Amino acid sequence: MNNTLSRRPGHFPAIINLLHHFTKTKNIKSGKAIHAHLITSNQTHDHNILELNSLINLYSKCSNLNYAHNVFDKMLQRNVVSYSALMAGFYQNGYDYEVLRLFKMMGLEGNEYIFATVFSACGNVGEVGLGRQCHGYVLKCGLVFFQYVKNGVVRMYAKVADVFGALEVLGSVPGSDSCTYNLILGGLVENGYLGEGLDVVRRMVGEGVVWSKASYIGVFGLCARVKDLRLGREVYGQMVKSDVGFDVFVCSVVIDMYGKCRDVTSARKVFDRCQDRNVVSWTAMLTAYSQHGFFEESLKLFLDMQHEDVVPNESTFSVLLNASAGLSSLGYGYSLHALAEKMGFKGHKNVGNALINMYSKTGEIEAAKKIFLGMTNRDIVTWNTMICGYSYHGLGDKALALFQEMLKTDENPNHVTFVGVLTACGHLGRVELGFYYLEQLMKQKGVEPGLEHYTCIVGLLSKAGRLDEAKKFMLSTSIKWDAIAWRTLLSACHVHKNYTLGTEVADIIMGLDPDDVGTYTLLSNMHAKGNKWGGVTKIRDLMKKRNIKKEPGLSWLEIKNQTQVFVSDDNKHPDFVEIHEKLKELFGKIKGLGYVPDTCNVLHDVEDEQKEDSVGYHSEKLAVAYALLRTHKGALIRIIKNLRICDDCHSFMKLVSKVTNRLINVRDANRFHHFQDGSCSCADYW
Repeated sequence: MNNTLSRRPGHFPAIINLLHHFTKTKNIKSGKAIHAHLITSNQTHDHNILELNSLINLYSKCSNLNYAHNVFDKMLQRNVVSYSALMAGFYQNGYDYEVLRLFKMMGLEGNEYIFATVFSACGNVGEVGLGRQCHGYVLKCGLVFFQYVKNGVVRMYAKVADVFGALEVLGSVPGSDSCTYNLILGGLVENGYLGEGLDVVRRMVGEGVVWSKASYIGVFGLCARVKDLRLGREVYGQMVKSDVGFDVFVCSVVIDMYGKCRDVTSARKVFDRCQDRNVVSWTAMLTAYSQHGFFEESLKLFLDMQHEDVVPNESTFSVLLNASAGLSSLGYGYSLHALAEKMGFKGHKNVGNALINMYSKTGEIEAAKKIFLGMTNRDIVTWNTMICGYSYHGLGDKALALFQEMLKTDENPNHVTFVGVLTACGHLGRVELGFYYLEQLMKQKGVEPGLEHYTCIVGLLSKAGRLDEAKKFMLSTSIKWDAIAWRTLLSACHVHKNYTLGTEVADIIMGLDPDDVGTYTLLSNMHAKGNKWGGVTKIRDLMKKRNIKKEPGLSWLEIKNQTQVFVSDDNKHPDFVEIHEKLKELFGKIKGLGYVPDTCNVLHDVEDEQKEDSVGYHSEKLAVAYALLRTHKGALIRIIKNLRICDDCHSFMKLVSKVTNRLINVRDANRFHHFQDGSCSCADYW
């Protein structure tokens, strides 16, 4: 090598060419050999800047920044290329502050490459002042007309959320390419400027910009955020016709777009088309199913994923655990929990959050608490899930205590936190505290009250029996109330037997949502309890005229990993004879405690015996009888009900829990009911 590299006229290009070759091939070993030769021959102190710059470039590109900086420090002379090479190395390896330190050292004397790097570094660390100063300089000297400098300015403004600064560059400097538009679109979507994002897409089309793969990915992300299925389909059709490669990453983004736009069928078609599916594409499809209530399909697809030996990641487990929560399937939840721990995801925050949610929604609130206490790395989702879990179970005191504990940490509550907290106030009847949270603490924490929070206040006043105040609050608050909020007041009218106000509220709801079967049912029940049978007949005739059918009552439970489903008046279950005998036995026992079937909601022209039969075989009664037959003495009974549990079944469950000495958990459409020793955790308000 010494003979080859001995100094002679024309020697520099030979060394430089070798260094360029070694840089390109990442052959740092040979590059170091040349460096060593230059040192031993005392050539590094000569004014051969080109060679030394090439060495800096080699070390920077090979991520050996100590060597690169050492060469830079020992240079007797430096030029703009010396700075550019070292700054590029620092930037590529994530040392943005070092980039800016070097830039300040050299002053505003950079070339287009340096400024492109500096703008990117400013964006990464939020150095807006320096970035704007550099923007003014490149405008003045004309460097901004280099495409990569312009893109660097746009990238910086997008990173620091100054999307209008980015749009100004787009409008004032001609010659934008797809990269420019991609950067602006990404910044707009990330910062929630979705309308402006759609304008940029229209401009891309109008100016005939050739879309890159990144362009399509950005637009699909925008379609997902605004849920614009029509645009998403058009863009997908255009992409299929183009020569843009349909790789697994693009496939995953398209699946996510269709999923967010509620077109699960198209998402599945894209998934099936994808050739080399990986964990990201599988998880995207699992998410598309799960987020729209196709929980069983999500869990079935996971079995296919396992058969193809695709290893799940933490996002996969998060989706699947939430699907188990949606199904209230504790059996699936246990299995997934065990598998997640076996695969090393026990300490992952997203998995922990999903476990808390799953155990809360399957009735195992103590298991949820155990997961929460075992998590050392918590975020706002962790706190919210546990607080809302307590509230959902009617454990208002525990929810508020946990909220106070959260306030002592660095975690700031958000709108979800206050939904859980206000719901807890409702369970406890803490009206004044609820208003304090709404009117003072939310303001202090920078959380703008929304419809959900105001609806919680309606529920809070309603549960306290202050129905007129609740109505006055709704009429005096300048917010557009939805049917759910009015239905909260209607349910309270039913519980507190204020049928006059209830009828008035029901009329409002039917104006907002004329097809809501729950409103018709509650109104009919109120007329029945008030012995207004003409009103009952009128409501049922109206339902018939509008073709509104009452949803059949379903209850289900898991025993030995088998799900048993029951329908009201079910005589098709293989064990229905045994179940009915058990029910007769239970009725005999609880009538001795004063149980009288609540038949108010049954038509008045039906014989008393038929009325008792009508309420006697509701699905949750069949489920609890089956559970008592098939579980060991003292075992907890968990039942899921698709509708609100009726008054009679609620009374029945309380007394059965007493005579059987069992804890019975029923999750209905509203909340969890924990029946034990003759009482319920809801305190007879649901």
